Amino acid sequence: MRRSLVLTDESARHWFRRRLPPHVKRDLIPIPAEALWRLTVDDVRGVASTYVASTLAILAFII
Repeated sequence: MRRSLVLTDESARHWFRRRLPPHVKRDLIPIPAEALWRLTVDDVRGVASTYVASTLAILAFII
């Protein structure tokens, strides 16, 4: 079977989503790309806690 490299229609999406039954695909909610790149307070808190934990772990191994 030969496939082209360019997707020409909207129905040819990911192979896993094509195999899903219709009742499952109906519940999928499209998320806009802008919402995925928005920085939240939880993101900043996670980065800060990871930085502090990594710094303390490195200092514990050095000392």
